[in-house]
Amino acid sequence: MNKQLIYVTEDDDAIRDLVTYALTAEDYSVKAFTCAEELLAQCAKTIPDLVLLDIMLPGMDGITALKKFRDDYKSADTRIVMLTAKASEINKVTGLDAGADDYITKPFSVLELCARVRAALRKKAISPLGGQLSVNAVVLHQDSRTVTVRGAEISLTLKEFELLNFLMLNAGVVVEREKLLKEVWGYEYFGETRTVDIHIKNLREKLGGEADAIQSVRGVGYIFVRKQP
Repeated sequence: MNKQLIYVTEDDDAIRDLVTYALTAEDYSVKAFTCAEELLAQCAKTIPDLVLLDIMLPGMDGITALKKFRDDYKSADTRIVMLTAKASEINKVTGLDAGADDYITKPFSVLELCARVRAALRKKAISPLGGQLSVNAVVLHQDSRTVTVRGAEISLTLKEFELLNFLMLNAGVVVEREKLLKEVWGYEYFGETRTVDIHIKNLREKLGGEADAIQSVRGVGYIFVRKQP
């Protein structure tokens, strides 16, 4: 079986070497880069399964590289995890808005890094692809990974699509934040469910007139409400 391919982009030599060593020991195939330009040049040749991408890089920054990757490879099922020394919420939101699947704040432990990578790569079979979900005026096409709202197609990131897919599959049922984190992101509760809230906020904005279909249940989670015809 082919090893899963991970690209690591980090300009700090010590961190880059440590991450590369740790992931290689986990039996991944790893390529390391010092700048975003090298990363994107390699992506043009081979698309990886996952990218670990530092935000603060010489030349093109990580957020710009993330946006370019998501724009250039819209159909790629690549997971992108941001590495950042910035712990402020605005930087996390910016990364998630741009299409990141997760973020790890420096300093981090090797054990946590490997756990996050395994989680991001874990292919959760939320539902067999090839079907169509229709709730209210929202139609989700699982085969083409497209969504229309009142007949107009909207653009979602990979994680936004997977989150909406799971909520629509469970329409009418309250889903806990921890459940969403586990089923959509693929890892157990790390004490951080803000990621879910940020993605929900983004989804609501993109759903426009159907935003109220996703309702908050205080202290619990979210529910995709089936409206009365």
